Amino acid sequence: MTTHAPQAAQTVVLPDSLDEAVAALTAMPAAVPVAGGTDLMAAVNAGLLRPSALVGLGRISELRGWHYQDGAALLGSGLTHARIGRPDFAALIPALAAAARAAGPPQVRNAGTLGGNIASAGRTGDALPVLAALDATVLIAEPEGGHREIPVSHLLAGVEMLRTGELIAFVRAPLLHAPQVFLKATGRTGPGRAVASVALVLDPARRSVRCAVGAVAPAPLRPMEAEQWVAGLMDWDGHRGLPPEALAAFGEYVAAACIPDPPPGPEGEEAPRLPAAALHLRRTVAVLARRALGRALS
Repeated sequence: MTTHAPQAAQTVVLPDSLDEAVAALTAMPAAVPVAGGTDLMAAVNAGLLRPSALVGLGRISELRGWHYQDGAALLGSGLTHARIGRPDFAALIPALAAAARAAGPPQVRNAGTLGGNIASAGRTGDALPVLAALDATVLIAEPEGGHREIPVSHLLAGVEMLRTGELIAFVRAPLLHAPQVFLKATGRTGPGRAVASVALVLDPARRSVRCAVGAVAPAPLRPMEAEQWVAGLMDWDGHRGLPPEALAAFGEYVAAACIPDPPPGPEGEEAPRLPAAALHLRRTVAVLARRALGRALS
């Protein structure tokens, strides 16, 4: 596994089906499922995780594809970022494809998976704000062949947790056939971890704008008041363009919602100011949100 982990996993199970994987996880509650292993091995090498058993998911073909169901795409949790980033997938869910292409260098995109991004729930996970903006759900395989479906945002925020023996099997993402954009800012040129990211989706059927901001908090943030405000400005039956000042105001609205000013101090004291780093991050989010909406409307 790694030259830096003296306590390597003692048991490795390689199931051939989803049912076998769930059975293995049920029989070994301490086991950790692994697909691409990009986040898992980083944690092992850093000494943060010492799994006693691993359940490898690489042989389960049903988790590596997708199919259509009731106007949505059912995406296998084993889909790699490289596969999601290809043109045929980009035609279905452009924002998710853009996030996959930005997920890191080729070796990370070739190994890392959609389900791993969700299970790791890292604040810089590129797919996570896109899934939040899409109002995507996860289908979780349960012991004894059952399954349950919950919003991705609930899992990421810890509102609901995976139980013993459960496994993220599929992600249900709506096929909107409408503009959607993913943008991110990194601390250096080229692929890297996001300092901030924004996913924006137009939903003409619901006459709504959905926006999610990633990397600035432990889970993606939805500035719902900003979404409702800008959706109310748009002519959904005609030309959906907005003037530059409206785009800029939306960016500021989103940024202020996600990185708010500190609460006022006790009576008579001057309100504290945001630190310089937080102000810079707020400006970054504002620019990303403005550009994302402009691109979606262009």
